[in-house]
Order: sequence, then structure tokens, then C-alpha cells
Amino acid sequence: MKTYHLALLMPLIMPQIAQADAMSDAQDLIAAHRIIPDFAAQGEPFDAKACMADKKVFSIPVTMTIPFTVALEDAMARAAADVGFEYTVWETQGGMDSYIQGVDQAITQGYDLIDLTGGLNPVVIGPQLMQAKAAGAMITTTHLYDDTQEQADFVDASAKVPFSAVGEILAAWAYVQTTGAPNVLIIGSDDILPSLPYVESIQAKLSEYCPDCEQQYLNVPLAEWGTRIQSGVQSALLANPDINYILPIYDSMSQFVTPALRIAGADVPIASFNGTPFVLDMVREGTVEMDIGESLGWAGYAAVDAQMRQLCGLEVPTDLGIPLVIFDKDNVETTGIPANFDNGYGDAHIEGFRKLWMLD
Repeated sequence: MKTYHLALLMPLIMPQIAQADAMSDAQDLIAAHRIIPDFAAQGEPFDAKACMADKKVFSIPVTMTIPFTVALEDAMARAAADVGFEYTVWETQGGMDSYIQGVDQAITQGYDLIDLTGGLNPVVIGPQLMQAKAAGAMITTTHLYDDTQEQADFVDASAKVPFSAVGEILAAWAYVQTTGAPNVLIIGSDDILPSLPYVESIQAKLSEYCPDCEQQYLNVPLAEWGTRIQSGVQSALLANPDINYILPIYDSMSQFVTPALRIAGADVPIASFNGTPFVLDMVREGTVEMDIGESLGWAGYAAVDAQMRQLCGLEVPTDLGIPLVIFDKDNVETTGIPANFDNGYGDAHIEGFRKLWMLD
């Protein structure tokens, strides 16, 4: 009978242990986002109605042509109506002229706070926002910065989003679904402000789980999604037919990935983030494997909470504090048929914020 010294076996055993630990960690991360967490207040209760009685907020969205932004603005308007203060949405279709006109309108009508919503980078209209600040308005952003990013110097507060945490979940999902051997194509847009830390979190987590596994990055500017994602994916698959997972970092990209897969005759699963209804429908239909959703109803209330705290001289939470929920074939029907932005997350946030604002 042969005997082996433990020291000789360790180089063989250690990689297997490390891989088992990585798989366990990834599975735990996924499991934590399959449930809807209870509402957790991001600050101390305050009398919102009394504080906001003489204040008004002017919101400038990146564009009201995007359903995501419309849903977020609708939720913010509902939250403001619950408290009872004036909240105005500037119905922009996008573009510098429209943004500047919005700021001018807010200054002329004496709004107390201007919020840039849904991804509008304040630096784009920095000089105009500085004029607004000189006129006495506060400046906030909603759903723009990643938790790890610093806001522009002239911005007073930001309702941030944990894009980096999303990246870690996507990496964990790809690692688990490929049984620890991911060969991943990540698709991003460097021109969208939070994309850099978001993509870096995916890359870092994949490397942590599997240092020798392959990953590549396809950068497609937002304005070119419709013309370059499909061809870029086709080229990537041609160059590397062993790609076994595709991670478009914003789920609306998925509509341009699926034609590339059909043309290439490739059966490569897709996972993404945002919880956009038409993509959740693609999950239900089996075209997309998984989508990480965020409740825009919850996000809207959390954004208004941040705005009010800024106006009331209270500490502003560091992020929106909204749950990230994994939707796949097992639970996607909870988002509705067809899917919508609010279903699937519960409604604990409504009662939670009302109590936080001392409305009940």
C-alpha cells in the first residue's frame, strides 16, 4: 500500500478547497438576493410635513422618453404627494438646451431644490447649476453615482445606487451557472458615469473566484447600442467560441444581444441588471436567464427622503437603500404578466417611509 506525505498532497488539495470556498461564497451571495428584505430606515424619523410645508422641488430627468425614468419620476411624485409638498417634473426629451431651460425655470420660480434624475450628470450643466446655487437652490442627484464614486463639488447630496454590489452578484451568478468555469463577455458603456466601477467590480469578483478563467470587455457608447452591440457580440463569439456567459451591465442592452446569438447559432445565457419590464418578460420567455431588479417605487420614495433630509438640514443617507432582487424562471412571474416596474418587491417601503416621515 502506497503512503503519501501530506506536504506532497497539499498543492493538489489547496486549489480544490479554494474552488469549493469560492463556489460556496458565490451561492451564498445569490441566495441573499433571492429574498425581499424588510424595510430598513436609512435615517432617523422626522416630521416631513412640517419641514416641507413651504418648500418645493424641481426635478430634471435625463429624458422622459425612457420608461425607467418615467417610472422613477412617478414614484418620486407619489412620495411628494404623500407628504404634501410641491414637486415639479421638467418634461424634457433630453438635450442640453432642455436641461438649461429647466434650470432657468427653477431659478425664475424660486425652487428650493433641483434634483437631476435618472442619470443626468450635473457636470454637463455645471455653470447653470452654479447659478441656481447662487440663487439659493440646493442641488441633488438621483440614481446617478455608484456608492464608491464622489459627487461633483457643487452637488449637495446624492441618492446613490450600489452598482458595484450589482457587479458582484452578476459575477457570482456567472460563476455558479458555469460550474466554476466562466468564460465571460461583459458589455458596458464607459460614457455612462457609474459604468467604470460597475464593470471593475464584475471583473474583480470573477478574478477572485477564478483567477485563470477568461473574461473580456466590450465597450459600446449609449448612443451606439442599436448599431454596435449586435456586431460586437458576433465578433466576440467568432473570435472566442468558448464564451459561455454574457453580462450586459444594463438590461436594455439584451435586446441587441439576442439577435447576435441567433445569427451565430450560439446558445449563451444572459444575465443583467435594472428590472426593465420588457427584459423581465424575456426572462419569463427564456430568452434572458436572469435579471437583477430594483424597485423603482422604493427608489422614488428613498430619493424624496434624501431630498427632504437635505432641505431639512438632516444627515442624508449614503445610498438609496433599495433591495436588489434576482429574478429568474422560478420567480419572474411575481413581477406581473406582462411585467412592470413595481411588482415583485412587496410594498413594505410605503408604510415604512410613511412612519419614517411621521405621517401615520
